[in-house]
Amino acid sequence: MKKQTRRTERPKVRLRKNISFRMNFLFFSIFILFSLLIFRLGYLQIVKSEDYVRALERTEEIAVNTSVPRGRIFDREGRILVDNLPKNAITYTKMSTTTSNEMLEIAEELAQLIEKNTNRITLGDKRDFWILKNSEEAFNKVTAEERRAILNDRSLSKREQQRAVTRLTRERITEEELNSFTKEDLEVLAIYREMMSGYAFSPQVIKSGDVTPEEFAMVSERLSDFPGVNTTTDWERVRKSSNTILGTTTNPNEGIPKSHLNYYLARDYSRNDRVGRSFFEYYYEELLQGQKTVVKNIKDRTGKVIEIKTVQEGMPGKDLVLTIDTELQVALEKIVSDKLLQLKSGPNSRYLDRAFLVMLDPNNGEVLSLVGKQVVRNRETGRFEIRDYSFGTFTTRYEMGSTVKMATLLAGYEHGAATVGETKIDEALKFRGDGIKGSIFNRSAFTRIPMNDIEAIGRSSNVYMFKIAMGIGGSSYGGYNSVLRVNLDAFEKLRSSYSALGLGTTTGIDLPGEVGGKPGKNVSYSLLDLSIGQYDTYSPLQLAQYVATIANGGYRIAPHVLKEIREPSPDGKTLGPLVQEAEPRVLNRIPNTDREIEQVKRGMYYTYYGARGTARGLFDGKPYDAAGKTGTSETYGYDVETKTGQSTVSLAHVGFAPYDKPEIAYAVLIPHISTGRYTYANNEIAYDAVDKYFELKAKKAELEDAQDVLQEIKPTLKDDEE
Repeated sequence: MKKQTRRTERPKVRLRKNISFRMNFLFFSIFILFSLLIFRLGYLQIVKSEDYVRALERTEEIAVNTSVPRGRIFDREGRILVDNLPKNAITYTKMSTTTSNEMLEIAEELAQLIEKNTNRITLGDKRDFWILKNSEEAFNKVTAEERRAILNDRSLSKREQQRAVTRLTRERITEEELNSFTKEDLEVLAIYREMMSGYAFSPQVIKSGDVTPEEFAMVSERLSDFPGVNTTTDWERVRKSSNTILGTTTNPNEGIPKSHLNYYLARDYSRNDRVGRSFFEYYYEELLQGQKTVVKNIKDRTGKVIEIKTVQEGMPGKDLVLTIDTELQVALEKIVSDKLLQLKSGPNSRYLDRAFLVMLDPNNGEVLSLVGKQVVRNRETGRFEIRDYSFGTFTTRYEMGSTVKMATLLAGYEHGAATVGETKIDEALKFRGDGIKGSIFNRSAFTRIPMNDIEAIGRSSNVYMFKIAMGIGGSSYGGYNSVLRVNLDAFEKLRSSYSALGLGTTTGIDLPGEVGGKPGKNVSYSLLDLSIGQYDTYSPLQLAQYVATIANGGYRIAPHVLKEIREPSPDGKTLGPLVQEAEPRVLNRIPNTDREIEQVKRGMYYTYYGARGTARGLFDGKPYDAAGKTGTSETYGYDVETKTGQSTVSLAHVGFAPYDKPEIAYAVLIPHISTGRYTYANNEIAYDAVDKYFELKAKKAELEDAQDVLQEIKPTLKDDEE
């Protein structure tokens, strides 16, 4: 009996142990699963919570395209250059659940209250509208067999199949059916197409600008009957200056240009947003644009939006103040325009069509004036007219002639081809296979004129520069009819020195579209032409930056047209609080010593005040002194229409004033001024421009002494005022 009991007990013991093991394993598994669950919840709440909150905000919090005013643009004295004109507008915002039929009903109701221009309706709009209004007839445009064949085509996706059916339907709508629309139907269509043009929660302008007070009042009274419709204030961009560097903006109908669509959409813009299209408006888009209103959609369990709450109010764009003084700009524009018209009315002016004048503050890079003018013939009146071409100062380039000789002298100092005060012989040079190359004042093969570096600049010695270029190229003049052999790396050395001064490279201006230089091919004889500015090409702005670099002691500073960023005006009478002031941006310091730079300045001073300076006496008797350099280049004028051309002359002039403490650096260029006999128009423009600057400076000082200086918003100075 005892043995049997032991036998029966053993299975029970094993069973209890097995159950105990299973229970322990089960509890352990449950513990592990709960631990993993707790760990997962903790990970989601602690580590990933911000990501999920942001994802939820992206679906529930939406930036809507409320019509916040774009930032205004002022000149440095507080004059409005670009403003916003408020105007009444009627908008529509569709929800994600809004159907086409619901929008059509609203459009039909609105058409009874407002008049809508139908000029923008396209053929495609009419076809889609006919399908919407005649759904059964539209369905029958495609036969059952055709529809079945399209749906059975496995090579097409469902979307492509639907598009194929729709395309057939649209193509089979007759002209008679399209012409069946009444005037009232077309007004409904014009409203409906605007309602359909945007995305959900993005307000679309139904009518703006020409909304009458009666229309605005009637729609306002019935807003509760028109879900999504609103009456609001829209803004129209108004330019009060003809200066093209201000740029332009798109309108709501244009929206974002296709070329920049992805860029702006990635920055939370809507397709119908107004954006800067060119120049200053484009470059400072993010500051001028303003901040949209952010709303939160409150939805019920079905996902229907039952309430929209404002999370963040929209903010107008920042007001921007330019470095340009409109009074100075307008005065200098008149100087250039008058001179251009005068020259164009004279002989040998067929290829003359533009002139430029740039004035900078050499100490901080502020653009004081950026003048570019084109002369064109009005085909209706036959008279010459002036058009603004200020953007040409940094988007076009030309040979600048002898104005680059200071750069060549500085390169000579840098590379050991010249020393401060060194005398070289100015003589006519004759190389085998080439004509005689000499200075304008010394064409004789028998005249040898000793000349130091100051005189070489002031008298504009070509030969002094030729010998510097040959020295940089490891060569020297071997006598009459000798062969010119230079190391071609001299091109790179010269261009590197020029680039450090601002010639042949972008200046860094805060405007889009700037061009660099355009170097020619590296051919031995061309090195001599390069050294006197008759080979490579540069923009007028590069020329101004170059002389500014010399004027301030060797620091190349990026020119800029933005002076200040300000909050919107609180009262419309004074400028808003200062947010940020533009700081000078030094790009590089040239490798020359202070002594070498001062020697070059003395050469420029000789130009105006030396006994044989090329512009001697220009500023005699003035209460200020200046330093400068004239330039003449032999160029070639070409007429694209007639495909004809001939040799021309381009004139340039650079300088700075006052000599001891420069306040301005200036550059003048008149391309293709004439053939044969030409005038000193470049010197005349430079003189008038500098004199006007100091005249306005004195006038401003008197006004500041007579009244407290307050950042008041001033009325616009028209382009024809001085």
